[in-house]
Amino acid sequence: MRAHATRSQRGYASGVPDSRPTRPPPQAARRALRESAWLRGGLLAAAVGLAVYGLASQWPQVHAALAKLAWYDVAGAALCAAAGLGCMMLAWRALLADLGSPLPLRMAIRVMFVGQLGKYVPGAVWAVAAQVELARDHDVPRRRSATASLVAMATTLVVGLVAAGIMLPLVSSHAVRQYWWVLAVTPLAAACLYPPVNKFLLDLALKAARKPPLERPVSRPGMARALAWTALGWLCYGAHAWFLIRVFAGRSGDVFALALGAYALAWSVGFLIVFFPGGIGPRELALIAVLAPVMPAASALVVALASRVVMTVGDLAWAGIGLALGRAGGTSRPVAPAGKQPSTAQGRRP
Repeated sequence: MRAHATRSQRGYASGVPDSRPTRPPPQAARRALRESAWLRGGLLAAAVGLAVYGLASQWPQVHAALAKLAWYDVAGAALCAAAGLGCMMLAWRALLADLGSPLPLRMAIRVMFVGQLGKYVPGAVWAVAAQVELARDHDVPRRRSATASLVAMATTLVVGLVAAGIMLPLVSSHAVRQYWWVLAVTPLAAACLYPPVNKFLLDLALKAARKPPLERPVSRPGMARALAWTALGWLCYGAHAWFLIRVFAGRSGDVFALALGAYALAWSVGFLIVFFPGGIGPRELALIAVLAPVMPAASALVVALASRVVMTVGDLAWAGIGLALGRAGGTSRPVAPAGKQPSTAQGRRP
């Protein structure tokens, strides 16, 4: 009896009770994120606040940059950026469907873009964690949504590196010499997208996390669809940069190659340096470095700041659309496949 009581109460060998606070297990933290509307709303507000702060903290430079650009250039860049973000969402949605959890477009917009605001929170995992929990609201297993998010990010990185590797040598050998280390990872990153290699790496990661392996890997047709949407998205990203660069460098085809290659390289640098939320800082520095040999440094700074504004506004606009669609959709869920029981989880949470 005494032994049972001793085991049930934490304490030191001397019998003095241990008054140190008990650390909540990881499962409790994940459950709180999943079930607490206040916590989820607080994290969303923090992410939006940090994104807006990134603009407000540089507002004098931002205002000066925008004053040098015509409104139709900024509008064209914004539309192309929004289209590019939409294409990347469709690539992620294609991967998720290929893994066995198709989502209607309305739900995919909500999960992808509301969760993606987590990239503005310091730490490299918040966006994926948010997308996983939002997808769970629609009966998507966590392993599938995490896999789709990670493979989508890898696909975006690989296509961006390929675009930079093809375009930049044609227009800026200086950028190739300065950022050769980014382009050097392209073959390795591309090999990771090959479905058998992709499955091996994901199963290895799941095993390290003490999780069962995936039910099925990403298929070749599924990867091809994701790559097609991602390539289209990068063309839109290149067009957004072209609208901003053409004011200072002209409107020829070479300028579009420069815009696509420069932004692809800058985005890749910001993605690989994970310590900065949303790539804020490294992306702009890389873009300025690539553009400086072909335009004045002040003009390159204008382009970098205007691009950051346009992309951040695109993220916030898509997230707002996702929130609006989530509220309008009520508690509807995707229809479960035949022979499969619907989840007993609670309805949609804000």
